[in-house]
Amino acid sequence: MASSSSSSLPWSLALLVSLGMAMRRAQGGFVATQWSLAHATFYGDDSASETMGGACGYGDLYSTGYGTNTAALSSALFSDGYGCGQCYEIRCSGAPACYAGSPIVTVTATNLCPPNWALPSDNGGWCNPPRVHFDMAKPAFNQIADWHAGIVPVMYRRVACQKTGGIRFQLQGNAYWLLVFVTNVGGGGDIAGMWVKGENTDWISMSHNWGASYQAFSCLGGQNLSFKVLSYTSQETLVAYTAAPANWVAGLTYEATANFT
Repeated sequence: MASSSSSSLPWSLALLVSLGMAMRRAQGGFVATQWSLAHATFYGDDSASETMGGACGYGDLYSTGYGTNTAALSSALFSDGYGCGQCYEIRCSGAPACYAGSPIVTVTATNLCPPNWALPSDNGGWCNPPRVHFDMAKPAFNQIADWHAGIVPVMYRRVACQKTGGIRFQLQGNAYWLLVFVTNVGGGGDIAGMWVKGENTDWISMSHNWGASYQAFSCLGGQNLSFKVLSYTSQETLVAYTAAPANWVAGLTYEATANFT
């Protein structure tokens, strides 16, 4: 079972939210932002094999449900991993390479596009701060523009992540150290914090490991596990009671019965 309530972001995270990405909440779920300007490139080939894994820790993007409509974010959007899982609509705008009608593709943030300080920001260092930039999987880029262009101006906006089923928790570690990769997050798609509760413990605050993963150094083996997830964008908290059974196994993924909207 799962339930939701409201909570507050730590002030440092609240400052990151204000980086041009302040969201509005409306009754019934996440509300999209206004369109803004940026640029987009692509990486990898038509198979998108080079996009698997990535700085968010989602691993095989097919098995985790993200597919090839993904993008690596510049650090201005990646926000030290708190931008993982966010969903964007992107359309090519104002370039000869843009396809007629300016079609829209929806992508999920699954990776970081790191700065390249050896190149100027307007000539190769496309992901250097403070630039807002999307380095898209080639199959996603191909939906909005001719890939021969290399880089195109785009318009983008944050949108709700539409997911089927509940939030998923991929467990790693052992009986004394729990590492959780969180996937299939709806609504804002992102996570600001997590807690875990074994059947014999109180709520334990988990520390941010990297990307969309959180860890707890506690003896949790042989206990069913409940998780509390704080949305980075909406500040909403979702509680997934008994998301993993007492005989949980590292390497397996367990799905909650509810999700953000």
